Amino acid sequence: MTSEAEPFALNHMTAPKLRPAEFFALARNLGLARVEIRNDLAGNAILDGTPAASVKEEAQRAGIDILSINALQRFNDWTAARASEAEELADYAAAAGAKALVLVPRNDGEGRGDHERLPRLIEALQALEPILSARGLIGLVEPLGFEICSLRLKSEAVAAIDAVDGARTFKLVHDTFHHHLAGEAALFPDRTGLVHISGVDDASVAVGEMRDSHRGLVGADDRLGNIDQIRALRAGGYGGALSFEPFAESIQQMDASQIRDRLAASMALVAAGLAS
Repeated sequence: MTSEAEPFALNHMTAPKLRPAEFFALARNLGLARVEIRNDLAGNAILDGTPAASVKEEAQRAGIDILSINALQRFNDWTAARASEAEELADYAAAAGAKALVLVPRNDGEGRGDHERLPRLIEALQALEPILSARGLIGLVEPLGFEICSLRLKSEAVAAIDAVDGARTFKLVHDTFHHHLAGEAALFPDRTGLVHISGVDDASVAVGEMRDSHRGLVGADDRLGNIDQIRALRAGGYGGALSFEPFAESIQQMDASQIRDRLAASMALVAAGLAS
């Protein structure tokens, strides 16, 4: 249903009610072969104990590549418990056939000081590098644009990655929503391993008040500038996946046929915008 010229992918947050096999079928029905799975969907894999081998088998049966598991939370708040969590999640990712693990920073208003952000990032990346490398995984560092986040800027993420000589292990997630909120001009397309796309069309919400609940699919009234962001990334050499990641409850409550039709329309709109 969509053009192979556009490297679209689906994050499981697009349809969190669907079991993995159903989610993979949705992707294939849309003409897609790449997805991201998650470890934060209650009552669904991975939280329900579904073995990684089962996820891998279902993905292979459907002809699906798993781009990433999303995500190791609070990765830059490194503790013994975080190390154990990272190893467990990395083991699952490798056994499921995923290529990467998304790394999400602390987002509770703590750890934001100028004296602590970079040292904590470096500490976490140094500890994560052998965990990921031993399992053949890429770490996808995802800055969040919220003002309370401890890692808002991709420039800081790149500085920390370079400080640990980690360019072969770590890449960036460019999330169009979070990039818009952060207000950072720099894009780093050559350091980007994945792009998350979603749209906000509510004209009444100020940028500083935008939250995940406002994130739907990219539509004609999108305020985030998805098309311009993707064009700029492409101009800089990024040719990887554009993974749909809406969080709005109105999207997540749709059944498979509804979300399929909405996704197809959004994909067509983005493809047309990029082609024009």
